[in-house]
Amino acid sequence: QVQLVESGGGLVQAGGSLRLSCAASGRTFSNYAMGWFRQAPGKEREFVAHISGSGGSTYYADSVKGRFTISRDNAKNTVYLQMNSLKPEDTAVYYCAAGSGSYYYTLIGYDYWGQGTQVTVSS
Repeated sequence: QVQLVESGGGLVQAGGSLRLSCAASGRTFSNYAMGWFRQAPGKEREFVAHISGSGGSTYYADSVKGRFTISRDNAKNTVYLQMNSLKPEDTAVYYCAAGSGSYYYTLIGYDYWGQGTQVTVSS
């Protein structure tokens, strides 16, 4: 079992930045690939970014490529999402998730989920 707790969300103006954190506890953190997803009101949860267990591979949704950066610190059991140049359309609840690394861009690729943190970008 892996427990995930997100933090760092909040209200920011368009063009601003936020850094989300996701602290993991339970099983060996480095054994898990990690992902960030987001869900806006009335929309389905969508893939944002993924990082392999070692941190050597990362993948991004086209909508955030060049603006968001995913990273992890296995010594601290934490994964981060640095979000720059934020846009109102980035407004959503952001979730971190842990999984095997297969099908990283889909919900089924992850076994454990956090409770989410709200990000609101004002125009």
